[in-house]
Amino acid sequence: MTGFEQLAKQSALYPQESLVEVRKDRNALLIGLPCEISLQENRIALTPEGVAILVRNGHEVWVEKDAGAGAKYPDHEYSEAGARIVYSAKEVYQADLILKIEPLVSKEFELIKAGSTLISTLNLPALDKSYFEKLNQKKITAIGYEFIEDQVGGMPIVRAMGEIAGSTVLLIAAEYLSNSNGGKGIILGGITGVPPTKVVILGAGTVAEYATRAAMGVGADIKVFDNHIYRLQRLKYAVGQNLYTSIIDSDTLTEAIARADVVIGAMRAEDGLSPCVVTEEMVGRMRPNSVIVDVSIDQGGCFETSRMTTHKDPIFRHNDIIHYCVPNIASRVAHTASTALSNIFLPFLLQTGTIGGIEEMIYANRWFMKGVYGHKGTLTNAYIARKFGMRYKDLTLLLAARM
Repeated sequence: MTGFEQLAKQSALYPQESLVEVRKDRNALLIGLPCEISLQENRIALTPEGVAILVRNGHEVWVEKDAGAGAKYPDHEYSEAGARIVYSAKEVYQADLILKIEPLVSKEFELIKAGSTLISTLNLPALDKSYFEKLNQKKITAIGYEFIEDQVGGMPIVRAMGEIAGSTVLLIAAEYLSNSNGGKGIILGGITGVPPTKVVILGAGTVAEYATRAAMGVGADIKVFDNHIYRLQRLKYAVGQNLYTSIIDSDTLTEAIARADVVIGAMRAEDGLSPCVVTEEMVGRMRPNSVIVDVSIDQGGCFETSRMTTHKDPIFRHNDIIHYCVPNIASRVAHTASTALSNIFLPFLLQTGTIGGIEEMIYANRWFMKGVYGHKGTLTNAYIARKFGMRYKDLTLLLAARM
């Protein structure tokens, strides 16, 4: 080393490595992503890419070990994005904002910090009054995925998960029509010289739209039923092709279901529970080994014979009809679903951090709040209060936040 080089090194003239500066401010969020422990849930609400953007904007993210494993996002990708990997559920639930998929279970209620904010699905038919009483006891502000709206009145999470479920549901039907799963032994769709598979779809929303597209793609014979003409018109316009549509009428619907190889229930609830439009008697008229896929099971189901199942044990038979009634179909393709969720939550969380917190964000945008009532700094929902006989002021659940 020359004398000049030695002098330069001693004088700190050589460039030195330094850590990237992460901006911190008083509005920074502390976000926890716990492992899901119920219903074989594989999704996670933020991807490593989403975490990286939040960290660069001064927020802190804690990820429980293996929380992203089901969605094929390993821990090292989160740590490289700037998240802190924590090794116990107790620790991650000390975050101020918990972002998860399924509602809290008893074990998680014991861990979550009092006064924190919870964002998760709600699955009303699977909950009882005690769930909301526990939220109140811990003064939790909770937001239900199913009720989050965007600036144009749409429900982005419902839409995204509906697209995934609609695209996946025909694959499920094809799986259980095959001989290997005790089905009819028929192909979903049609080939030359063989009549096409008959598919009946109940509902004309997002799930129905994407299921219709998939069924058309394989050449199935499709009939779509809904209670509202405008939804059927919108569906026909969206798919860009003419197809059989009908208002739900007992005689017409009964005949179509009796002849169907696959019936898909995709009617979205208007008041918390989806309408049950197919009776046990109607199911009994279906041919043996036909397939029912009840996408609406998380809101009560469209079929009288439906009961909730899981990914581990997804089907049961009733009157020799195969029933698939898994509430979280999107979890079958958890990587795709997690990316979709992250794309929705990231702008919401960035806006929340800029404004100063969840409640500040909601109050700053009161003009797009639907069915929400304020009481001493908390927000309430009229439907939940009615359903469980609770007073508005006793309900801290925030269900209709629009982003």
